[in-house]
Amino acid sequence: MPVLTRLIPSPVVVDIRPGALDDLASVLADQRISQSGRLAVAISGGSGTRLRQRLSAALPGADWFEVGGGTIDDAVRLADKMKSGRYDAVVGLGGGKVIDCAKYSAARIGLPMVAVATNLSHDGICSPVSILDNDAGRGSYGVPMPIALLIDLAVIREAPIRFVRSGIGDAVSNISAVADWELSHRVNGEKVDGLAAAMARQAGEAVLRHPGGCGDDGFLTVLSEGLVLSGIAMSIAGHTRPSSGACHEISHALDLLYPRRAASHGEQVGIGAAFAMHLRGDHDSSRMMADALRRHGLPVLAQEIGFDDDEFVRAVEFAPETRPGRYTILEHLDLSPERIKDAYADYAASVTD
Repeated sequence: MPVLTRLIPSPVVVDIRPGALDDLASVLADQRISQSGRLAVAISGGSGTRLRQRLSAALPGADWFEVGGGTIDDAVRLADKMKSGRYDAVVGLGGGKVIDCAKYSAARIGLPMVAVATNLSHDGICSPVSILDNDAGRGSYGVPMPIALLIDLAVIREAPIRFVRSGIGDAVSNISAVADWELSHRVNGEKVDGLAAAMARQAGEAVLRHPGGCGDDGFLTVLSEGLVLSGIAMSIAGHTRPSSGACHEISHALDLLYPRRAASHGEQVGIGAAFAMHLRGDHDSSRMMADALRRHGLPVLAQEIGFDDDEFVRAVEFAPETRPGRYTILEHLDLSPERIKDAYADYAASVTD
């Protein structure tokens, strides 16, 4: 008999609500992730210290490890410190760098990983990828996705609003990324996983069209769910295609060309996505995306993140080199610097009317 369904990799727990952090110990015990309470908890040196004080009494069997940064060396050192502790699971408690280090470290020592996100800056909170700095710049490392994910909306609201804004840009960029994936299918026959594409696109659309703002629990819930679905979409596809296209190539180019001046990831991919939609001729969607980004306080023009037009044109020209073999609207059009400059001027005029 043919197999008519497939198993979808996903966390066994997704808990998004105010107060979720207070129930961390009981959730892990109830789901039999850590009935003994033996946990290795990775935290940052900043907000992590405050959260440790809050949670220590509820996690008496936990050992706490401070993450030095977001490099591959930091992740390896973290794994070395954890490997002799006979833990049930690794908990990454913090922002993107902490969670990415914890995911990589847990994979290295063969333990399940629990993500407790304290901000919503990008879709890595539930993805099967760790983004870590290395000697060559920045690398993507495949890892198992978290076995559980908790997002306490009360904690999210305490974080600087720029983190929420960055997550908005990352979620909305899914729309452009999926369009690039479908373009590659039409031109090159690249296989598109329809379920992964649908999840990623709808996650972006939900954030794009939600009427709420950065301080509303309703909007923060939709954004959190969108970032979770983006991570699951990447796990289903087996790669980052559902959430990474020309938008991310442009962001990677800005990071590489101007490493000391780059803006947040979400700001850069948001601009990249709106510009990519303009390049593919979907000017209505480009303006809608730019309007939504601006409404939430995100930039829509290169000069708003500190780059002049020529610098942005250079980044767009260089962008395809950041992901060799990935086909997006940039590779499809293969624009000269002069044509990129003209297209960007048209885009800028369109979104500032």
